Amino acid sequence: MPRAFVLINVESGSEDDVLKELRSTEGVEEAYFSYGVYDIITKIKASTMELLKEMVTRRIRTLPKVRSTLTLIMMEE
Repeated sequence: MPRAFVLINVESGSEDDVLKELRSTEGVEEAYFSYGVYDIITKIKASTMELLKEMVTRRIRTLPKVRSTLTLIMMEE
């Protein structure tokens, strides 16, 4: 099952709203605030790589107040 970490930058002051929305999104396993370059770190999963890509591009990146993302796809051992 494909999984990825998605590092997210949001508009200043909107961290709580975006985090709440992410935590209620299907496929998001974990979501946390982060200090540093990125504001939020999420761990996501999907049944296929195509669905994982769709989740990032159509669900996460299109959330209001999301400015940018960086996706790190996890490799199987």
